[in-house]
Amino acid sequence: MAKVAFLGLGVMGYPMAGHLVHAGHDVTVYNRTAAKADAWVREHGGSSAPTPRGAADGADFVMTCVGNDDDLRAVCTGGEGAFAGMKAGAILVDHTTVSAAVTRELAAEAAQRGIGYVDAPISGGQAGAENGALSVMCGGDADAFARAEPVIDAYAKICRRLGETGAGQMTKMCNQIAIAGLVQGLSEALHFAEKAGLDGAAVVEVISQGAAGSWQMQNRHQTMLAGQFEHGFAVSWMRKDLGICLQTADETGAALPVTALVDQFYKDVQNMGGARWDTSALIERLRRLG
Repeated sequence: MAKVAFLGLGVMGYPMAGHLVHAGHDVTVYNRTAAKADAWVREHGGSSAPTPRGAADGADFVMTCVGNDDDLRAVCTGGEGAFAGMKAGAILVDHTTVSAAVTRELAAEAAQRGIGYVDAPISGGQAGAENGALSVMCGGDADAFARAEPVIDAYAKICRRLGETGAGQMTKMCNQIAIAGLVQGLSEALHFAEKAGLDGAAVVEVISQGAAGSWQMQNRHQTMLAGQFEHGFAVSWMRKDLGICLQTADETGAALPVTALVDQFYKDVQNMGGARWDTSALIERLRRLG
């Protein structure tokens, strides 16, 4: 078993770090709000540190799961950042959804220090984190990935290397692009069913068994029909991710017309007061328009 640091105890990181303890690893956590780290230690054991550097000191692996590019830089770099505490040969595994640019920047700095770096964004939502059933899409050096994979397996349903540094983040962009269109399509289908006087749950029971079926339909249709939007990834975080997708599309020459449109629909949801609603709240926008 390994000595592991876990930096960032949000709705995803908190249970992920717990799975590492249950898998037998020696885990030290860091969180910007120390009270959250204290609560985690009371629940799971392990230990906490007041800085990323302190948590990373002597660790074989450092896992990060924070908010955005700036948050990731803050926990990795500087005098109290994780890099300053990591030993040569250790590996940083970043589970944050960030830009491929910051991934390459930090991977280069890690390499100068003799530290391995794996970009490993995740999909599966809070339920996937709690159940240890996340999809983990990775980029980076093959040897670093091979060493990190058995540790990541503590909370993964599937963990796969897609290529060199940045490939994990690029794959996560594909994931978010696909989700945006799927949720909008599902929202329109359920909204149409309501307007047509159909039983939405009965409609889903039938169409989910055919070509229209999806994870979103199976796991979100009931709460969408009930107008409950506290069950998943927040709209504001989705807009952050879609912003990364659209910026990268400009750089690569990819055309993302539906993604750009759905991003604006999520902006409408934010303006309705739904910034913290989950991404399935697109249906509420349609209801208010109709």
